[in-house]
Amino acid sequence: MSEEKKFIMIVDESLPLGLIANTTAILGNTIGSHYPSAVGKDIIDQNGNSHLGIIEIPIPILKGNNKSLKELRTKLYQEKYKDMIAADFSDIAQSCKTYDEYITKMSKINSKDINYFGIAIYGNKKQINKLTGSIGLLK
Repeated sequence: MSEEKKFIMIVDESLPLGLIANTTAILGNTIGSHYPSAVGKDIIDQNGNSHLGIIEIPIPILKGNNKSLKELRTKLYQEKYKDMIAADFSDIAQSCKTYDEYITKMSKINSKDINYFGIAIYGNKKQINKLTGSIGLLK
């Protein structure tokens, strides 16, 4: 029997709407690059117009805050979660103009000083539910 997978995002609910949208777009693209088979085939509508395939599984967006995101990110570094794909987007990344600048800044910062805007997780459904089951949906 194959393992059931899940994909979720947890985003700091105090962020402005534009930054929430930007965070989820970046996280979705990052996880998607590691799991391209989740995207369905292109489809044709009744008029013969083509529409690119979209992800075939739901992506719940959960609400978090600075403290809960830091705690979750720390947990995801534990050995028992090594098989999960986890992506984060932070104040460090958002403040950079280039990827090289991001690399440089991240190499000089202690993990405890990173303020996460959002985290995306793809992996074992049961493990993800244990980690995030008590977190409400972002509305």
